[in-house]
Amino acid sequence: MVVAASLVVAAGAFAGVLSAFDDGRASDEAGPPEVSASPRPAPVPAVPSPSASATTESASPTPSPSPSVRRTQSSTPSKTETKRERTPTGAGRLYRHPDSQVLEWVRSHSGDPRHAVIASRIAGQPAAVWFADHSPETVTARVAAVTSGGAALGRVPVVVPYAIPGRDCGGHSQGGAPDLDAYDAWIDRFAAGLGSGEVIVVLEPDSVAQSECLSAGERADRFASLARAGRVLKAAGPRARVYFDAGHSGWNPPAEQAAWLRQAGAASPESSDGIFSNVSNFHTTAAEVAYDRRVLDALGGPASLGAVIDTSRNGNGAPADGEWCDPAGRALGRSPTLSTGEPRIDAYLWVKLPGESDGCKGRPGTFTASYAYDLASP
Repeated sequence: MVVAASLVVAAGAFAGVLSAFDDGRASDEAGPPEVSASPRPAPVPAVPSPSASATTESASPTPSPSPSVRRTQSSTPSKTETKRERTPTGAGRLYRHPDSQVLEWVRSHSGDPRHAVIASRIAGQPAAVWFADHSPETVTARVAAVTSGGAALGRVPVVVPYAIPGRDCGGHSQGGAPDLDAYDAWIDRFAAGLGSGEVIVVLEPDSVAQSECLSAGERADRFASLARAGRVLKAAGPRARVYFDAGHSGWNPPAEQAAWLRQAGAASPESSDGIFSNVSNFHTTAAEVAYDRRVLDALGGPASLGAVIDTSRNGNGAPADGEWCDPAGRALGRSPTLSTGEPRIDAYLWVKLPGESDGCKGRPGTFTASYAYDLASP
C-alpha cells in the first residue's frame, strides 16, 4: 500500500506559522486555515501553520504543469552553478520561532489545567516554520524574519518551502504556485531571505515521494524545478542545508525512492545536503534511521549527504491499522536536536507541530489543545 508522508494544509503564512485567536470558539481549538478534505488510500497527516499577522491567500487547485513544455535544469541562473562545499552544522541549538499557534494558546490560556504540560512539552520545543502560500511579494521578508531571528540568538531555524504546483495530487493540501515558472520565481525570492546564518531547509514535503500521480513528463519537469531550487537555495545561503523528500519507511522502497531523488538533484552537493523523512507521520525513529541509510546508500553522491527525521509524533510508532488522521494512542517523539549520535543522521526535527490537527480531532491545520495534551501526557 502506498503510504504518503504528509498532508500539509495550504494557506497564507507569516513564516508559515498561524497564531491562534479567540473568536468565540471553544478554547480547545485555535482558528484554522481554510482547507478542503478528500480522503485517499494512503495515510497522510500534517499541517503547516500560517500566520494571522500576514496577508493570506486561500489554497486553490493548481493544474499540473503541461507535459508538452519540458523543463530542463538549464533554466537555473548561472550563479547557482558555482560549486559549494557543504558547511557542517554544529551542535548549536535549534531556533524556536516566537509566533505559533501553540505559543499563542499558552499565552492566552494560563488557567487551563492542561497548560503546564502543553507549555513545557510542546511550546518549549523548537519547531519548523512553514511557508505554504504562494505570495512572492512578501516571502523574502517573511523568511528573513525567521532566519534573522535565529541568527540573532545564535540558533538554527528550520524552514519549509511548500508551494510546488500540483502538490498533494489534488488532495487535502492542493494549491501552491500556479505553474513551475512561478514556483521558480518564488524560490528565488524565498532564497533571498535566507541570510548568511545557519538554516535547515526541508524542501517541499511529498514532492518526490508522492509524484506517482504525475505523468512522466510532469514528473521530469517537477524534478528539474526541485534540483534548481536546491541550487538556488544553497547559492543564496552560504550556510543553508537543503534536504529532499524521501517519504518514510512505510512508503516507497528505498531503491525506487532513491532513483526519483537522484532525478530531483538530491545526490548533487550543489543542490543537496541529503534527505528528510517521516514528515507529519508516525514511524519510529529506529525504522526511519534504517530506511534513510538504505535510501542514502542507493542514492549515491558524496558521503557527506545525511538525513533529518521528523520525530514530533512518533513516540509510539505508527498505528497498526494504518490510521493517519489524528490517530489515538500516539505520543511525542524525541526532542529536536542537531546531535543525534547516529552516523549520517544529521538531526531529529519537529517539522509537524504536535497538536495541530490532521482534521479529525479538530479542523485541519488548527492547534487543538485536547489533541496536544494527549500527545504530551506522560
